[in-house]
Amino acid sequence: MAALPSSIHVHLLLPMYKDEPVSFNKPKFRYRAIVNKLDLAHKVVDEIPQPKAYAWNQLIQTHLSSNHPHNALSVYHGMMLRGIRPDHHTLPRVLTASRLCSNLAFGKQVHAHAFKFGFSSDLYVITALIELYGRLHAVETAKWVLDNAPTSNSVARTILAKLYLVDNKPHLAIEIFNQMLRFKADIDPVALVTAAGTCSLLKSLHQARKVHQIARECGLEFHLLVSNSLMKMYIACDSLEEARSLFDAMPSRDLISWTEMIQGHVKNGGYNEALKLFRLMTKARIKPDSLTVTSILPACARVPAHKQGKELHAYLFRNGIDMNPTVQNAFMDMYVKSGFIELASNVFTSMVERDIISWTIMILGYSLHGQGAQGLGLFLEMEQDPSLEIDEFTYAAVLHACVTACRVDVGMSYFDRIKAPTVTHCVLLVALLARAGLFNDARTFIKEHQIENRVEVLRALLDGCRIHQQVTMGKRIVEQLCELEPLNAENYVLLSNWYAENAKWDMVDKLKTTIKDMGLKPKRAYSWIEFRNKVHVFGTGDVSHPRSEMIHWKLQHLMKKMEEGGGDRPSSIFTFHDVDEERECILIGHCEMLAISFGLISTLERATVRVTKNLRVCGSCHDFTKAISKIVQREIIIKDPNCFHHFKNGHCSCGDLW
Repeated sequence: MAALPSSIHVHLLLPMYKDEPVSFNKPKFRYRAIVNKLDLAHKVVDEIPQPKAYAWNQLIQTHLSSNHPHNALSVYHGMMLRGIRPDHHTLPRVLTASRLCSNLAFGKQVHAHAFKFGFSSDLYVITALIELYGRLHAVETAKWVLDNAPTSNSVARTILAKLYLVDNKPHLAIEIFNQMLRFKADIDPVALVTAAGTCSLLKSLHQARKVHQIARECGLEFHLLVSNSLMKMYIACDSLEEARSLFDAMPSRDLISWTEMIQGHVKNGGYNEALKLFRLMTKARIKPDSLTVTSILPACARVPAHKQGKELHAYLFRNGIDMNPTVQNAFMDMYVKSGFIELASNVFTSMVERDIISWTIMILGYSLHGQGAQGLGLFLEMEQDPSLEIDEFTYAAVLHACVTACRVDVGMSYFDRIKAPTVTHCVLLVALLARAGLFNDARTFIKEHQIENRVEVLRALLDGCRIHQQVTMGKRIVEQLCELEPLNAENYVLLSNWYAENAKWDMVDKLKTTIKDMGLKPKRAYSWIEFRNKVHVFGTGDVSHPRSEMIHWKLQHLMKKMEEGGGDRPSSIFTFHDVDEERECILIGHCEMLAISFGLISTLERATVRVTKNLRVCGSCHDFTKAISKIVQREIIIKDPNCFHHFKNGHCSCGDLW
């Protein structure tokens, strides 16, 4: 049989290299096989007496596809040395290789070749030049290329718009899109996706609706790529209703569609709706990926939603969905925030690979649950791994653990290691000193760092005054807070409660009038508890619940039992409490007490009672809950904005420093 012509060898060999699966399993063997085939391809091209541009184009494209743009430039250089004239397929590929190599000088030479060989008006060459200059020089240069080109199309203009987006100039990108409309250019899905991304950055709902209308007129509204981009655009423009309307109207949806919609609801606090969507997605037999899982988990990171979080975790195991470190970190965070520190610890222990985020979540988690010493121990263990770089968030977590454990010496040592302390780090150190009763040291630190007028610093100092009953200093701080935040009703409530504790009723009445005249509305206290997939909400003095009579009877019974056991009635100190309505209500009418009582009468004996409160737990309720946990021999967990209080056998995890 006669030998095949060399040009046919090239034609057969390069596609074979590109598409044929290599049978070797180990990467180094696979790499050698690829290199050998490329070497053979080069040898065949070199042996052709007068090779056409086609063979060289194939070789250049092969190097590009293999992510070896430098080799593609070398091939083009060899092509020029042999005097091979490039065609209209060659130059766009070489310009792409120049861009990928960040070799602007080579790209400029190829630009000159475009003029020399008569391809300066080729649309593919023009678009490649626009992207080259836009990425490696300046968007203005790319615009100059487009403006001076003898011809252009919507692809070239879309690329320029994308470059403006990369350069954080969305107003210029949307102007390009508007120009395309004025010139009646063809609008394709990529142009619409780019325009939608521009509206997302501009957060312009008016412009977003205009883009959506153009998509309708072009018949591309339900093109999957376009629909997903329009949804994301509406969510970024804070119009969840329009995003949801589009989602519901879509004839087909992929994983991206569902994930975007779930993220939108979570972003807007619609946790229950996000969970419903996730269930509908799984019913539609669409398998979630790691991004979907990390998007839905914040909806489960609440005490009432812990069951859904556990179900989701089990779902991933059953369906063999990838549990990468990002997903595991999200589950840890969810368990920490929903009150299950033990389950978070189990996830952490089972992790094969842990990054700095894993350690930070667990250290802070232990601290939030009153286990500061364990958080500090974990930090010491983490320091043994030299590959981990401790960042500002990890230092904040370990300082929080120092505050919980009240370890001043350790906290000062860690603070000194921070190269550029943030306000958050300073607030935590002030909180640590104030909790330990070291007010002089705290004041000195505040003065040295010039943070006297930061409200978060003053509130940290006020917490120490509340714990150590530094009444005079506390009043001074509250007055300072009123000056710094004159429109924050919470500050006036703090001051009002201080006057009430000191029987200065005229000042209490005066402050109430001030709050009313200023049109301020103090936050009302609420507590809630989940039972049988329903959330039961209680306000202060609430008698609206169907089981209200039984709830109050249970609390009265517990109060009587506590007194019979020789215990004192809980104190009614409200000096620095930030809820006004609770001061004027009897203890058993406080919202957290009502929620706890409902939990006790509704759940099985020995079951843990989990309650969430929107404001800080008052001192009286804290003391009463400790007593209740001992009487009923059950663990009671209350989550307030500051931390989790684990009450068990008459003790609280906060060590009474809450």
